[in-house]
Amino acid sequence: MAVKPENEAELSAGVAGARGPLRVQGGGTRGFQGAGELLETGGLAGIELYEPGALTLVAGAGTPLAEIEAALEAEGQRLAFEPMDHRGLMGTGGEPTIGGVVAANVSGPRRIQVGACRDHLLGVRFVDGTGQVISNGGRVMKNVTGYDLVKLMAGSWGTLGVLSQVSLKVLPKPETQATLAVEIADAGTAVRALSAALGSPFEVSGAAHAEGQALVRIEGFEGSVSYRAGRLAEVLAPFGAVREVAEGAALWTGIRDVLAFHGVPGDVWRISVKPGDTAAAVADFGTGQIVLDWGGGLIWALVPEGTDLRARLRVPGHATLVRAAAGTRARIGMFHPESAPLARIAEGLRARFDPRGIFNPGLMSAPVGA
Repeated sequence: MAVKPENEAELSAGVAGARGPLRVQGGGTRGFQGAGELLETGGLAGIELYEPGALTLVAGAGTPLAEIEAALEAEGQRLAFEPMDHRGLMGTGGEPTIGGVVAANVSGPRRIQVGACRDHLLGVRFVDGTGQVISNGGRVMKNVTGYDLVKLMAGSWGTLGVLSQVSLKVLPKPETQATLAVEIADAGTAVRALSAALGSPFEVSGAAHAEGQALVRIEGFEGSVSYRAGRLAEVLAPFGAVREVAEGAALWTGIRDVLAFHGVPGDVWRISVKPGDTAAAVADFGTGQIVLDWGGGLIWALVPEGTDLRARLRVPGHATLVRAAAGTRARIGMFHPESAPLARIAEGLRARFDPRGIFNPGLMSAPVGA
């Protein structure tokens, strides 16, 4: 039986009355099958406030992402951190929700320029493990004292509390964009090309390598984009022939959603490293297909089922198992093991906000024996 609150009061009562673990779920697009009774947040939906002039939006955590993007599109605005749609990669259905985006800090290729989801999050309301409603932040960016719960909840994956409402900063859409491509086969050369573009003064908003191409995106007013595209072509010229991609918007949606791995058998890993270590990391992995984002700082890897890339990673980094069979997830664990000091901090936070340990138990813990 699932808990399906229709408002914050029902959510609070449902959590307070829980007699065992709760598996928190928004749109169900990630395919997470944890322990406990299902708690669905889809009933906590609706845009509660949208002020285009103030660049702010407030919505229930269960609001479909598509509804928010449609409202922003009508006003020529957007979520600048371009959150990923996991359904094609995971082979799932459902509808992505804004609460799920915040809970996992989902951020796309533009993160290198504008930051992550957490950097656009103004405020949160959530229910902690005792059923108490907690509010933090507001509709303007400001410093806080004590716990910065806005940042803390972004990326906590529902292990500290269940989001009921989020407030976000939105930004205007650019007038146009241009994407430059250079045919480059190996990851090391591609990262050098992308680093050259990112190190230029031409405001790159996307830097990726996929299917043998180094890809660079710029956005803004038409005159500015035209000028910067010409100058960036000069920067990239030492790495090969530079061409402009006609369908740039669709291409970056594919990079965002890792289109190259949709429907392809194998496990999918998401690895964060220093761009300078990318070539060494890719060499450590051995077999598999690779997509690079964030100038080489983010590696998407498709490998044979059951492969533990984390054990092969010899450079400093963070490896998350995104798609795999349940047995592989149980054996390897989804998240990179935390260092002892960080694990103590995380344990203390969970004890503070979820003293009964009922929210998504074990999701962010290392597997037994690891």
